[in-house]
Amino acid sequence: MNLRMKLAMAFLLLIIVPMCTLGIGMFLVTSHTIEKKYNQQSEYALQAISYNIENVFQQINNVTDNGIATSVFQMALNAKDPSKQDLGIGNQLSLNASQRNFRSLLYNYPFISYAFLYDLRPRSSQDNQIVSIFTKENFQALPFQQFKVHPIFKEIQELNGVPKWLAPLEYPELTGVEPVFTQIRLVKELSYFQNIGVLVVQIKKGEMDRIFRHLQISDPAQDTSFLLINEEGLIVYDPSGRYSGEKMENLGVRSGIYGPGFSSTRAVFDGSESIISQYHLKNYNWSLVSVASWEALSAETNVFAGWSIIIILLCLLAAMVFNVFFMNRITGNIAVLVRFMRRVDDGDFNARVEGSGFDEMQLLAQGFNELLDRIGGLFRRVRAEQEQKAKAELRVLQAQIKPHFLFNTLESINGLAMRGEGRKVSEMVTRLGNMLRISIQDQEEISLSEELRHLQSYLEIQHYRFSDLFRYEIDIPSHLYTSSILKLTLQPLVENSIQHGFEGIEYQGVLRISAFVERNNLVLRVEDNGIGIPQEMLARFEYMAEDPPEYIMAEGTKQLSSMAERRGLGLRSVADRIRIQYGAGYGVFICSSPGQGTIIQCIIPQYEQGEDE
Repeated sequence: MNLRMKLAMAFLLLIIVPMCTLGIGMFLVTSHTIEKKYNQQSEYALQAISYNIENVFQQINNVTDNGIATSVFQMALNAKDPSKQDLGIGNQLSLNASQRNFRSLLYNYPFISYAFLYDLRPRSSQDNQIVSIFTKENFQALPFQQFKVHPIFKEIQELNGVPKWLAPLEYPELTGVEPVFTQIRLVKELSYFQNIGVLVVQIKKGEMDRIFRHLQISDPAQDTSFLLINEEGLIVYDPSGRYSGEKMENLGVRSGIYGPGFSSTRAVFDGSESIISQYHLKNYNWSLVSVASWEALSAETNVFAGWSIIIILLCLLAAMVFNVFFMNRITGNIAVLVRFMRRVDDGDFNARVEGSGFDEMQLLAQGFNELLDRIGGLFRRVRAEQEQKAKAELRVLQAQIKPHFLFNTLESINGLAMRGEGRKVSEMVTRLGNMLRISIQDQEEISLSEELRHLQSYLEIQHYRFSDLFRYEIDIPSHLYTSSILKLTLQPLVENSIQHGFEGIEYQGVLRISAFVERNNLVLRVEDNGIGIPQEMLARFEYMAEDPPEYIMAEGTKQLSSMAERRGLGLRSVADRIRIQYGAGYGVFICSSPGQGTIIQCIIPQYEQGEDE
């Protein structure tokens, strides 16, 4: 991964991701804080509403307790004419002191709608089973015969005088369709505590409206609704009347959220996300529920989130501008520097970085250029030293070759002289003179034609010695005669074939010398039909050919003379000279197999004297 990608990843992970995480975290924390704050506020409100509702119910309980204790209800049931027992319309003078006091008590609670009694004692007329106590509005009570079979009747009997409260819409056949709360309780005879009647008292919903109206959560924009629900999830009271009689499940709220104490959750109510809080009334089977629209509650949060997003986007934009105009400039300059370093790695030491400005990048470019100048100077110095060293090694090799072939030639002349062949000795001395004339020249390179004359002189000398051992053929196109070649290149190769390739053969050897051009290289081939070279000898030659030329000077005369005894000193010397002169891509290549002869190819650059290589 390059530097630009690393910086981009760092920019993403260290700037963009933290800023986005910060924005999301702030939004979530703010939302959680708002929800928590509203839950606390709704808990206080629901507790206050619950307290006021229970207080109203307790006041009515106290009123009816007073009526029972003062025998007001018992007197009404015992009256000869129950229809004249209505304290709301009766003559004040006809009432006793207890009735007058109870009547004043009823008038102190204007939210009481009416009160009546069911007479549980046997009567001759069923119409007299209902005794009106206090009437302000017209109301048609459920007939006594139907009331006796109603489940509520059995329940109030089990309560044995404890008041039972009914919410609106729970039992409309008992309480009517008006949104009123109803108290039902047994009335006992005080002497023997016998059940003599059932008291029914209703209060108007206006009192409940007053309670809810004074305890609305502070901000009307929060769109909060207060509901009273029973255990079945029926909304028995809604101050606005919008949801009265609805089931909470039909509005999308599961029934499992209702439980003792206070609880709050976020859920869908009537198609919109809301916070639903509930508080269970301690002594009643009802729960107070507040429903607040989350959209209204989070309006301020959304505004805050919007501004936060704008600020984060502006910060991201500023960071991106910084990344584009500053970081990209740095990475761009570094990329340019890396590109020039790769050019230098490919061998272009003339590459120079053009810097501008006065910052660290300019100093880096300047230092890079100065370093290249120093490297270039050192490189030229080393190359000059290597050239001088190569020339010295080449002179050593040539000095080794000259005595070598001179020794062999003189040995041949000595053999002819001992046999008394004077004419051949004279011709060999003439040939030897031609060879020495070329070998003692100061030029390192000569034309191929001169090399061939030198080679022919050598072959004639050898042919005098071994006339029946071999014959030779030279097949070189005349247009290659002007090609440049290191002197004493072909003669050591031919000498190797004569002395070692034809050693011990029982047939006439054939030696072919040819040349051709291939891929702008001059290929000189020496081929014989001799005994060939064993594989281990070829492997040894390949291993030695890979050694640097210093092998010659480091190993000394001992190893060179050992090599000469086996395959001839000249073969290795020619290979080293070519590699020193032309480079590692050129040299001597041998293909041979025992009994199949040998092919030696010498590959050098093809050019004429006076031309550049």
